[in-house]
Amino acid sequence: MSDRTEYVPPKVWTWDKESGGRFASINRPVAGATHEKPLPVGRHPLQLYSLGTPNGQKVTILLEELLALGHAGAEYDAWLIRIGDGDQFGSGFVEANPNSKIPALVDRSGATPVRVFESGAILTYLAEKFGAFLPTEPAARAETLSWLFWQMGSAPFLGGGFGHFYAYAPTKFEYPINRYAMEAKRQLDVLDRRLAEHEFVAGSAYTIADMAIWPWYGGVVKGWLYEAAEFLDVQSYRNVLRWADQLLARPAVQRGRKVNRLTGDPADQLHERHDAGDFDTKTQDKVGGKQG
Repeated sequence: MSDRTEYVPPKVWTWDKESGGRFASINRPVAGATHEKPLPVGRHPLQLYSLGTPNGQKVTILLEELLALGHAGAEYDAWLIRIGDGDQFGSGFVEANPNSKIPALVDRSGATPVRVFESGAILTYLAEKFGAFLPTEPAARAETLSWLFWQMGSAPFLGGGFGHFYAYAPTKFEYPINRYAMEAKRQLDVLDRRLAEHEFVAGSAYTIADMAIWPWYGGVVKGWLYEAAEFLDVQSYRNVLRWADQLLARPAVQRGRKVNRLTGDPADQLHERHDAGDFDTKTQDKVGGKQG
């Protein structure tokens, strides 16, 4: 039995205190800029403003894969957006993404800059721009986009639902943890069943669907997110683990996972990326500001 007083919602909700646990300082019920701060612009055609979270990793993995294929036009500057400091509420970032979420991309390769926000939109934009990692055959394209949008619709339950209540909420409650653990495991089972029959998520080809799903669900089964691998019994999802390891072996995935990253092993952090040489350790110390 619990002696906690049941919460009775008011007729009209008002924002009278911080809410959100670890992320309380950046949660607010209104949009728009809080301060003037233009975005920096580097020398490459593509300007990425991001952070090395799962959503940010999707885009840097694709950019590194495009460069590995020889698409010189995919060269990019990756600028660090420190969401804990409120960088996403600066005027320049809000202009690039009125939703104030990372990642945001500005394509300056043409006469007029093109902004693209929402990670799924960025992946699709870049895949179409360079003609890679998104099939053109109608059925294969539809399958790829279906799985891409599966990730976009499912991950909020994994991160904002399970991850929040299991790892970040100031107090742990059984109901939300059980509710979202059930959904997280259901999603992992969906993915596991799919990967039992196909090498990659959308079929036989490696696509932007894999790049979108891997940072979230690969991260969970590899034990990188929420310290929840044992709790979710990730070892039972053998096909997801096989796929996660297969993608992790790709050099472009390894590079993309490092960009704009602030957590984990300092050797796996490249705070900003402006050139392929930035992945060299000595350059990383200078450009990325490695943390000791």
